[in-house]
Amino acid sequence: MGFERKGMRRRLNKIIAPVIVALCLIACYIIYGILIIKVNIPSIIKIIGLSGAIIISAVIIMMFVERIKEIKGGEEDDLGKY
Repeated sequence: MGFERKGMRRRLNKIIAPVIVALCLIACYIIYGILIIKVNIPSIIKIIGLSGAIIISAVIIMMFVERIKEIKGGEEDDLGKY
């Protein structure tokens, strides 16, 4: 029983860093999106800027989900693939 707790705690500790990084990056792109909306620039530039922020945020979320799957699957080190 003690070994299961240690393993779970290790995985939880390895998940914390990707969560923090993903949240910080997404917060930055949300702020960027809000600033794009507030600035007085042509609508086409606003659409392009917001599209870019949404696409990058979606990619960050997909990478985060992939990393969590890797950690849960036992692949704790990305360098193990190479």
